[in-house]
Amino acid sequence: MRRWLLPEAIDDVLPGEAAQLEALRRRLLDHFAARGYRLVRPPLVEHLESLLTGSGRDLELLTFKTVDPQSGRLVGIRADITPQVARIDAHLLNETAATRLCYAGSVLRAIAEGPRAAREVLQVGCELFGVSGIEGDREVIELLVSSLVDAGLRDLHLDLGHMGVYRALACAVGVASNGDDSALYDALRTKNLGEVRALTRDVATPWREAIESLPALYGPAEVVLREAREKLSGIEAIADALSSLDALARAAASLGVALHIDLADLRGYHYHNGAIFSVFTAGEPNAIAKGGRYDGIGRAFGRARPATGFTLDLRQLAGVLARAEPK
Repeated sequence: MRRWLLPEAIDDVLPGEAAQLEALRRRLLDHFAARGYRLVRPPLVEHLESLLTGSGRDLELLTFKTVDPQSGRLVGIRADITPQVARIDAHLLNETAATRLCYAGSVLRAIAEGPRAAREVLQVGCELFGVSGIEGDREVIELLVSSLVDAGLRDLHLDLGHMGVYRALACAVGVASNGDDSALYDALRTKNLGEVRALTRDVATPWREAIESLPALYGPAEVVLREAREKLSGIEAIADALSSLDALARAAASLGVALHIDLADLRGYHYHNGAIFSVFTAGEPNAIAKGGRYDGIGRAFGRARPATGFTLDLRQLAGVLARAEPK
């Protein structure tokens, strides 16, 4: 084996692309700063227990782990910057008013998140702390859409979801309290209706039908919300989640993007606990940016606050912009 070969899914960035990435990074950060988001730079490595606090097992599987030769303690190389920013808000800044923070830096994943995905990601994002509910969700979605438009993207498509719907159904049938919902979670996330039916065959009829309806509850916001209210009635938490989605969809209608709702989108289930969203663009199969609400993540650091935000992969965005340029 040639000693200079890089590990799998790890790449060099050569001069032309490096210059484009730096210009795009600066443009995004300037856009965030103009809207009151202050830049922070968390460290690449942290003690593992701090790095994974509040993030759930999803992030734990992606995190490189090693032993610090100076202290002998287990440390991790960050796979996501968001938990680090939550620690900064809760433990270092201690501000009582709304806190708006942004960041840009490399993260490293132990495994690639797709067949052609890189394991080193140039992550850019914004986090809003101290603003609860629809007000905070609307602000970060508007910021995300405006930043992508300012970067040069057009034909944007916004998908909205809400973790409260699945969580309420899982609690109603008892799988959430037992901690054995991973198979059902995977089946719903991949919209494998046959597997969903097999896993819920012993669940009481109204709850089984409600769970089985989730994979099909995807499409234009007005249509999906109407169908969801018909099929998922009877649980207050679901009604609250659908009301939040309705308000968020109405707020997003003025952004000039195509708008869909997907109630089987369970991305970040062990991390997010409210409204979630993804932005797509024409001709690109993967989301350009993702985000959502994750209230209370700072509790382990001594101060739980409402929190929501988004992240994007700078290299992915630069590639999309390059492919969209007229030839």
